[in-house]
Amino acid sequence: MHQRLFSPAAATLAALLALTAVTSNAQSNQADGSDRYRSIGRIERLTDAADNVLADDAKIEVVADGLTWCEGPVWVPDDAGGHLLFSDIPRNTIFRWSARGGMETFMQPSGYTGVTYYGLEPGTNGLTLDPHGRLTMCEHGDRRVSVLTRRGGKMTLVDRYEGKRLNSPNDAVFDKAGNLFFTDPPYGLPQRADDPRRELDFCGVYRLSADGDLSLLTKELDRPNGIGLSPDQKTLYVAQSDPGRPIWTAYPLGDDGTLGDGKVLMNATQFMKEYPGLPDGLAVHPSGLIFGSGPGGIYVMKPSGDLIARIITGGRTSNCTFDDTHGTLYITADDKLCRVKMKAGG
Repeated sequence: MHQRLFSPAAATLAALLALTAVTSNAQSNQADGSDRYRSIGRIERLTDAADNVLADDAKIEVVADGLTWCEGPVWVPDDAGGHLLFSDIPRNTIFRWSARGGMETFMQPSGYTGVTYYGLEPGTNGLTLDPHGRLTMCEHGDRRVSVLTRRGGKMTLVDRYEGKRLNSPNDAVFDKAGNLFFTDPPYGLPQRADDPRRELDFCGVYRLSADGDLSLLTKELDRPNGIGLSPDQKTLYVAQSDPGRPIWTAYPLGDDGTLGDGKVLMNATQFMKEYPGLPDGLAVHPSGLIFGSGPGGIYVMKPSGDLIARIITGGRTSNCTFDDTHGTLYITADDKLCRVKMKAGG
């Protein structure tokens, strides 16, 4: 769901990293100072098309663990080779990971700045970069989408629709023109859909234009979650984490930013019999392939919905993103951060 963007943010984010190191049991898993990590699960190549994108020796490496429930990864290019930022929602924390530096706390608090208890998932969820390379965050507890400014402060991009507070923004993606698309299920509210703080009686998919105008694209999905754009920017993909209708949907996207009728690409009901989890976050490869987190791992499908591979972690798997070369897929899987090697030029 993330793409390489020109980035003065490399310097900005580096300057903001004068923060404390991880003091909990979350840790990088690099063994004995080598470049080897333990691996888990398996990769199922269901058609020959999988060999075009997955490296021949691809495996699922655990690069960090001891987390609580990690989500929303985004790759940030920098002069030292880049780093990954990702959310640990229950800890109200954004972590920073790189192969050279391991893991550090990047931001805490991340998604909730209140002074009272706010449920089990108060932190940030989806993270992305805006066209200026600034970190943009979906915040559960503060019920907004915000951006980290050059001087280190946050600025609210959107927190209301027609005067009513959003539920808990979940995932987001920018198009090339700077328009922001995001989902708004109730998962960040302390009592979720039944929370008395809730002001909207639906869960929407929205578009915030580059000029700051907010429009509701659809409210037909009961639990919209992960979101991404096709490489040509003409299709919006939305995952739904509703156990009664666990689907990935493709919507034609008009030049005016409106959506056409959605087409269901795949239903995950059959896979829920094998593994825990639901359709969640997703990333779109430059080839057009969709990497969608779902029951037990990542489901790799064509834009037609044909499944070509499964990256099976075996447990609940929340989201994924590519590095800036698309040579590595990073996966947030419950309490673990994992990576899978991709094929160069795939």
